[in-house]
This record gives sequence, structure tokens and C-alpha cells, in this order.
Amino acid sequence: MAVAAATTAPGFDCRKAWAETLEELASADDRIVVVVNDSVGSSNLGGFQEKFPGRTINVGIAEQNMVGIAAGLANGGRIPFVSAASCFLTARAMEQLKADVAYAGFNVKLVGQSSGIAYGELGATHHSIEDFAWLRALGPITVVAPCDAWETAEAVKWAAAHEGPVYLRLSRMKVPTLDLPDRTFTPGKAELQRSGSDVTIMANGTTVHLALQASDTLSEEGISARVLNMHTISPLDTDAVTAAAKETGAIVTVEEALDRGGLGGAVAECTSATHPVPVQRVGFPGFMPTGSIASLFEEFGLSREGIASAARIAIRRKGA
Repeated sequence: MAVAAATTAPGFDCRKAWAETLEELASADDRIVVVVNDSVGSSNLGGFQEKFPGRTINVGIAEQNMVGIAAGLANGGRIPFVSAASCFLTARAMEQLKADVAYAGFNVKLVGQSSGIAYGELGATHHSIEDFAWLRALGPITVVAPCDAWETAEAVKWAAAHEGPVYLRLSRMKVPTLDLPDRTFTPGKAELQRSGSDVTIMANGTTVHLALQASDTLSEEGISARVLNMHTISPLDTDAVTAAAKETGAIVTVEEALDRGGLGGAVAECTSATHPVPVQRVGFPGFMPTGSIASLFEEFGLSREGIASAARIAIRRKGA
């Protein structure tokens, strides 16, 4: 089925969609609470705190305690949403994420704010580009990176209703809303943004609209590029990946994260086991320098031309 998608300006801060959706859900379900590490402001939870002061738990700068308390609340029947900068939520509390959330299987919702290189000027200590790899390794946690405001709201609704641990990865970077008719958000299932037969570009989060722009560039050269929104990287939609490998013969993965361990790693693992094809991974190679988001995206190929260039390489490798 041919599906056309486009982007519309201006960009939207998905943290607003997350906070507004959570307030609506909390109004109807008093089991919902938030647990934060002095991050009410950066999580856009000022409105939630004003409406539900007794359901806003601020532990201060103590991420391990934050996750442990959330696990206890879940064990007592609450639905805790833990919200913090993703660099601190995942790195500082990894033992609690492993033992108290993943191993125990408690119904904790982890919301990593300002993910990727959203804190570009603050450098590697504040970048969160390893979280995909770390959270994927913990198996039972569903890992979702919404691409726009609509998908963010749908993901928050789904997470609240889902019984089990979830990690939602949100950026503070403004992104356009994707114009796709009759959209549905189904965790674990890729969203076809654009059909194509020569190469498949898989992206998530802040990079999906860039993948669409790259598809436009390739179309002008006569190259037909399929675009898949891989909003869920754990569990991965292996059916969509295998179909893309068989039908287009080349894949490009794009993510605001390490170029290994996350979406790129997951896709390479899948294709090597089912239908090996060239997989070009666009992401970050390791610790990142300090710089603006725009400059770092451009430097490391997370751009319209950078993604198109990776697609051309993948297509050439088909015949190698």
C-alpha cells in the first residue's frame, strides 16, 4: 500500500504533549503518580504538581532512590511515572532499573527527558546516547521513542494502560508533526510512513522527519526509498525488518543515539539471522564533543543529505 507522509512546521516540544496527556489520565485514575528528581520544571510537570500535589513525589537529586520508590509504589498498586533527564535516569539508576524494575517486572513507567544530545552544549556528561543499548539489554522493558506530539500522547496513554515496565524516550528538541492519515500507534509494530522499493530507511524519535526529507532527495534522483517509523526498538518489529530486507535489499538505520546497541544494532541482529542485507547505521560513534544540536547533527550525518548519502552507499553495497 502506498502511503504518503509529509511534515508541517512549526516544530513542537513533545514534553508539552506528554505533560498534558498525563494530567488528563491522572484526572480519571488516581493510581497515577509521578516520581521526579527535582525535575518538575524540566519535565513540564508544574501543572500536574499544582493539580495533584499529593501525587507528586520529589526525591531530590537521588536517582537510585527515585526508581526504588517507584518500584515500591508499583508493588502497592500505583502507576508511577518516573520522569528525569534520561542521562541521569538511566546511568545513575541502572542497578535499580535492572533489579527493581526489569527483574521484578514491576509496573513502572520510565520517562527519559531531554534524551540524545538535547543538552548539546553541556557535553558528554549530559548527553544520553547509550540509553537505547542499556535498556534494550534489560529485555522486559518496552522501549519507545515517539517521533512527534501526536505519537507522544498516544504512547503515554498506552503506557498508562499497559501492565509492565516501559521506557519512553523524549527529546526537548522541537519536531514537526507528521501528516499521515488514519494513524494508529501500536507498540512493537513499525509505522509505514512512505512506501519504496530500492532501500528502506528506518528511524525513530527526532530523526523520522529527517528520514522523510532524505527520501524526498532520493526520489529526485529516481531512487525509491521506503521510510519506516521504528518507534519501538524493544521488542523490535522483526516482521517489518525482514520484509524490508527481502523487498528492498538494503537498509539504513537513523537514530539520535549510539550507532550500535540501539536500533541499528537490533536491525543488524535481525537481518543477520533472517535475510542478510547491507545495513548502513547513522548515529553517533561514541562520546560526543560539545556543540549545538544542529552542528552535531550535521557533523555526524543526521541530516537530509547525510541520510541520503548513507542510502546511496547501502544501495551500492547490494551488488558487492
